[in-house]
Amino acid sequence: MSAQQESKAQPLNQRQHNLAAISALTATGNMESLKVQLGSGLDAGLTVNEIKEALVQLYAYCGFPRSLNGISCFMQVLEERKKKGITDVTGREATPLKDSSDTYERGRKTLETLTQVSQLKPAPGFGEFAPRIDAFLKEHLFADIFDSDVLDYTQRELVTIAALAAMRGTEGQLQAHIGMGMNTGISAEQVKSVFDIIEELVSREQAEISRAVFSKMKK
Repeated sequence: MSAQQESKAQPLNQRQHNLAAISALTATGNMESLKVQLGSGLDAGLTVNEIKEALVQLYAYCGFPRSLNGISCFMQVLEERKKKGITDVTGREATPLKDSSDTYERGRKTLETLTQVSQLKPAPGFGEFAPRIDAFLKEHLFADIFDSDVLDYTQRELVTIAALAAMRGTEGQLQAHIGMGMNTGISAEQVKSVFDIIEELVSREQAEISRAVFSKMKK
């Protein structure tokens, strides 16, 4: 009952809020604040595996260094909590994959689900110019990573939107993923709440850049 009331009281529930905050702080490399949000996320009910999955996914958006730093930070937080006698919930493992189609095709279908647009092979433009990056995008990100159902598509897009909103120079990708996120059920108010998190934890300037991107999309 309290969880339902919390969901009605604010656009993002506490677990979603922490997931977005963890993503933004990992993307910007703010480890001190990340430690706080990791602990808060665990206290709010995020499982160890859910947070690990988010941190792994982030390497595709903010690079291995930031992702690995986030994972190391999470390991420290878990160890500190263990010493205090806190037992955190590991959470479930990913369901074994049953789809036997090749990874490119799985990734292409996932991207079609997210964008609700047919995906050509290769992707026009960058995919024709650099076929390997198109293969990496479809086969690894949208197949290997998104195949894991530890996080659902809505949670994954929330993680992605928060990371892209926190970083400079990713407005085009942010616009695309806001659209994908809303296709998975993220509301306009929840998108705005992510930007409020960016203002609080990253900077007002970065939040305003993200708000401008969203404002143009709605026109």
